[in-house]
Amino acid sequence: MTELTLTRVYAAARELVFGAWTDPDRFAGWLGPHGFTAPSVTLNLTVGGSWRACMRNETTGAEFWVHGVYHEIVPPERLVFTWESEELSEPTVVTLTFAEDGGKTELTLHHAGFPDVAARDDHTGGWTETLEELAGYLEAR
Repeated sequence: MTELTLTRVYAAARELVFGAWTDPDRFAGWLGPHGFTAPSVTLNLTVGGSWRACMRNETTGAEFWVHGVYHEIVPPERLVFTWESEELSEPTVVTLTFAEDGGKTELTLHHAGFPDVAARDDHTGGWTETLEELAGYLEAR
């Protein structure tokens, strides 16, 4: 199975970083790579609950819809959900861990189940930029 793992440390409390992933208004404030906005985000934050978001390219207007189902929610430590999009033939699984790091938060994103290396590599760039967007969002708070 093809997977990717990214780790980033944020100068923010773990509860704040976790909340940025679990509150729809906060999630919409940073979701997507550089040059994207998230005009629509719905989250049913329960195990078995679904989530859905639109990421819009602000230059072209193209919209990319992603959605999934929550499998595990352990505030503020862990979040596991499926990730489905038009680009992927099957659902993949995203696992986020939020570790306390001396007043900061170490976020590890593990995304598993890509059909091939090309799909993984496409998502690596997108996730890297998205985590950078999250850093900017948290710094502004």
